[in-house]
Amino acid sequence: MATTEATLYEIKNGAAWITLNRPQNRNALSAILVTELYDHILESNGNPEVRCIIITGTGPAFCAGADLKSPPGQIAEGSSRAIPYPAVLTAIQDSPKPVIAAVNGAAFAGGLGLVGAADIVITDAGVQFSFSEVRIGVIPAVISVVCLPKLGVHHGMKLFVTGERFTGQQAVDMGFAHRAVPGEQLVAAVQEEIDMINRGGPNAVVECKKLVRAVPGLSREEGFKLTAEWSGRMFRAEEGAEGMAAFREKRDASWISSE
Repeated sequence: MATTEATLYEIKNGAAWITLNRPQNRNALSAILVTELYDHILESNGNPEVRCIIITGTGPAFCAGADLKSPPGQIAEGSSRAIPYPAVLTAIQDSPKPVIAAVNGAAFAGGLGLVGAADIVITDAGVQFSFSEVRIGVIPAVISVVCLPKLGVHHGMKLFVTGERFTGQQAVDMGFAHRAVPGEQLVAAVQEEIDMINRGGPNAVVECKKLVRAVPGLSREEGFKLTAEWSGRMFRAEEGAEGMAAFREKRDASWISSE
């Protein structure tokens, strides 16, 4: 496991675990934390051993939002560049690898941007969430871009204008998270998702993420045209041929580890 100033980074069982590691300030989004998070995502993208990326936290919080003493977008101490928070959210959504948010504790304000941007969200059922910006006279502006597509106007309006708290289970009920489990079961639940991803064809998983991002913005005619061509390419590809052969022969495909 690699430990940097604000994060932990470890690759195990085909997954890159990025752990926010500033429990003393509830893993707030400081310039150094955001820079390291961004770099770890890019590192994971370029590593063929990594099939998916996990973002989680240490201590009682997942992420408490922006660090007002050293906000993201500034040049972090020891760094030569500034990484704005939208760049991190974009990197999560544009990563070819599925990104799982493993919400271990409270997630407030800007920290909910990581939840909104993630492809899969597994949360401790009892943790507290809040778009708390309104309580200090500001708005959840940047993170609305990734959170509102999941919440919709109905839930987003109420949560944004009131700043009220809601639980991990309520997040599932609203479509903001996929699964809520007791805290002690969180890691096991995330591992179940990793195991399912690892059974899919590596390129098929990458293409599925692209597909889900691309199709909703197309007209019906554009969608059918694009996806017909896409499907043809996948069936003709080597990975598709191997997957179909494995199905016919009732064996695991070549990409599935025997360990």
